[in-house]
Amino acid sequence: MKLPVYEQKGTRVARVTGRIDQAVTEEFTQELKPLLEQCAAGQPALILDFSGVVYISSAGLRVLMLAARQAKAQRGNFALAALTPLVQEVFTISRFNLIVPCYATVDAACEVLGT
Repeated sequence: MKLPVYEQKGTRVARVTGRIDQAVTEEFTQELKPLLEQCAAGQPALILDFSGVVYISSAGLRVLMLAARQAKAQRGNFALAALTPLVQEVFTISRFNLIVPCYATVDAACEVLGT
């Protein structure tokens, strides 16, 4: 799993695609690691573009929970954007949208978190 990263309105956006389940959580964690290390006070916000994610399991949610904790501990801004309907439903049912800020679009997230 590769996470292409680009800058938009003073934020770093990483595009996530496919299924985030037990089979890819280790790789997902490793790809997020360097991005999260830079997600700290005084650094650009990190937004994960979930428009290409078709499924997320509890193992994937755990990776995101740990990522959000790390960003918060470093006083960085971390958010998700453009969740697909199925993923949005999982977030709503599990109330995970209360743990990690979620925005309808990448542009909306950039407007709030960008410079």
